[in-house]
Amino acid sequence: MRCAAINAGMALGKVLFFILLIYLIAAAILYIFQKHFIYFPDRTYITLSQAHAHENLKELAVTTEDGLHLIGWYATANGKRLTLVFFHGNGDSLRTAAKIADPYLDAGYGFLLAEYRGYSGFEGRPTEQGLYADARAFLKALIVSGVRERDLVLYGYSLATGVGIQMATEFRVAGLILLAPFLSLVEIAQTRFPIFPAGLLVLDRFENFKKIPTIKVPLLVGQGENDAVEPFAQAQELYALANEPKEFYRFPDGQHNNLLDLGFVPISLSWLERLGSAAG
Repeated sequence: MRCAAINAGMALGKVLFFILLIYLIAAAILYIFQKHFIYFPDRTYITLSQAHAHENLKELAVTTEDGLHLIGWYATANGKRLTLVFFHGNGDSLRTAAKIADPYLDAGYGFLLAEYRGYSGFEGRPTEQGLYADARAFLKALIVSGVRERDLVLYGYSLATGVGIQMATEFRVAGLILLAPFLSLVEIAQTRFPIFPAGLLVLDRFENFKKIPTIKVPLLVGQGENDAVEPFAQAQELYALANEPKEFYRFPDGQHNNLLDLGFVPISLSWLERLGSAAG
């Protein structure tokens, strides 16, 4: 009996050891390769005509503070005072995001589609701080070209809502649009991998919940109730932390990639019209 108990204990110990070993290996893999789970860059640059981009868009070249050369697509305002700066999501590129500019350009707003290091064939590897540096370079280029800081509207989608929020803490802009935002990347990771200590493992954190209370510009937020990437509850919680004036639009049939098709474009155009009139 005693031998059997000892053998059973040893067998259980081996099982627990292997479970722990597998757990630690999985945690190490997540830690080492985490950027592959965050960024999905398209590594090919295509021209404006190949992307069937709006005829008013032109290439805008910038150099980041750490010496990387990037190109965005930009069109000046035509009749409106405001210029939108769009930061696309982690799986997009200039090519896939180009058509987002069309309704805003047709309405007379300026529009800059910013690009990041490592995307669209550009040098460098994307990181949180790298994306901030890239966005900063494009905003500074617009300001140098004559666009007033207070005439800029930051427009972030998905992961890049974190870029828009960070830039809103650094520049005195007219407004901020967040489409499918989240509290932080740590919160997202903890939701997807609940058995791992995300707070200890995640390096690129995009802690939007810490920054949004410090921003004091008009805010527009759109989120789908069925978003499987950025949970709806996180967008609500982030919105609750934001200062007035602010507006939140929920889309009952909204998922992560269909909010523009479900009516966010006319909502944002109406908001921009009111924003421009109030500022004017």
